[in-house]
Amino acid sequence: MTPGGAGVAQRHPDPADVLARHLRARATEFLRALRLNRGAATPEDSAEAARALRRAARRISAGLYTFQPALDPAWSQRLGPELAWVSGTLSQEDACTTRLTRLQDALHHLSGPAAPTPPSARRSMPSTSGVPLPADTTPPEAPRPATSVSGTPAPARATGALPAAPRRAPTATATVPAPDGRRAVAPRPEGGSGAAPGRVPLAVGAAKAAALLERQLTLARTRAHSAALQALGSARFHAVADQVAVLASEVPLAGRAANLELRPLAEAARERLVDAVAALPLVTAGSPYNAEALVHGLSPDPAPHPQDAPWHQVRLLLRLHRYAQEVLDPAAGGDPRLRAAGEALDRHRDAAEAAAAAAQAARTPRIAPATAYALGVLHAGQRHEVEAARYAFQRAWQQPHAGTT
Repeated sequence: MTPGGAGVAQRHPDPADVLARHLRARATEFLRALRLNRGAATPEDSAEAARALRRAARRISAGLYTFQPALDPAWSQRLGPELAWVSGTLSQEDACTTRLTRLQDALHHLSGPAAPTPPSARRSMPSTSGVPLPADTTPPEAPRPATSVSGTPAPARATGALPAAPRRAPTATATVPAPDGRRAVAPRPEGGSGAAPGRVPLAVGAAKAAALLERQLTLARTRAHSAALQALGSARFHAVADQVAVLASEVPLAGRAANLELRPLAEAARERLVDAVAALPLVTAGSPYNAEALVHGLSPDPAPHPQDAPWHQVRLLLRLHRYAQEVLDPAAGGDPRLRAAGEALDRHRDAAEAAAAAAQAARTPRIAPATAYALGVLHAGQRHEVEAARYAFQRAWQQPHAGTT
C-alpha cells in the first residue's frame, strides 16, 4: 500500500464498523419502540410506538438491501423481507386514517369557503338562569316591536294600558320526553348538516359521499388494526424480533466486508434512482395542469393506474438513497433537495390512494346520482393533486445538489 493510501486508511474509519454501528443503532431503536408499544397506556402512545417500529424496520431493511455484499447473504436475504412485512402491516391503519381525513377535507373544500356566523348567532348568549336571552340587543325592559308569523313587523298599535292577554301554553320543545320511551334529540344547530365549526355545511350528495367513505374506510381501518394486533402477537413477528435483538449486539458481516468500501454501494443506489427518474415524463410533469394524470385516471378498470407505478417506484428508490446516505453521513438525510422531492412523492402516493378510494366508493351499487357525482368530482380533484405533486417533484429534482452553486 502506498503511503498516501495508508494515510487515507488512517483518517477514515473502517467501513465494516460504520455499517455495523448503524445497524446496531437502528436495531436498538426497533427494540425500544417494541417495548413502548407493549407498555402503551393510550391509543395515541400505541400509534406513536407503531410509527417508531416502522421507521426502524424500514431503515434496517434498506441497509440490508443496499449493503448486502458486506453482510452475510443468507441472513440478510431472510431478515430483509420480514422487516418489510412488519413495516407494511403496521402502516395500513395510519394509511386508512390519513386517507379518510384527506377525502373529508377535500369534500369540505369543494363545497366552498366556510360560511360566516350569522349575526343572530353571534348576538345570542347563553343565560346562567336557564332562560334564553333575546337574540338582539334591545334591553329586556324596553317594548319590542311585534312580528307576524311570516317575520314581517306587525302594524303599530295605539299606546296605553292594554288588558293582559291570556298566557299561552308553552310550546313543546326537544326537552319534552319523546313518545314511545325514546330519548329526545336536541335541536341541531343552524346549518342542518352537522358541519363542524368553521366549515360550510355539505350538500346532500357530498354529505352522503362523506358518510359512505367514512363507513368504508373506518371498516378498512378496523381490519388493519386487527391485522396489526395479530401480526404483533404472531410467532412470525417474535422470530423477527429475536433476529433484531441479535442484530443489536452482533452484525453478521460477510468474510470480505473488511476490504469492501461502502461508498460504491451507496453510489449504486443513487444511480438506480437517477435511472428511474430519467424514465419519468418530467417534461410533461414540468407543465402544471397538463391533465395527463386526470385523463389516465378516468379508466373504469379498478386496478391501480399503471402510470402511477413508476412514480411509486421512484419514491422507494429515493428512500433507499436517503437511507444509504445516512449510513455514510448521518447529517446527509437533511438535504433540502431530497427532502422536498420525498415530500412531493409522499403527497403523490397519498393523493393516488385517495383517488382510488373515491373511485371504489363510486362503484357501490344503488347509490344516488348526487352521491356518485360528488364522488366523481372528489376523484377528479385527487387526480389533480397527483398532477400537482408530480409538478412539485419535478421542480425539486431540478434544483442543484446541496453544496453546489
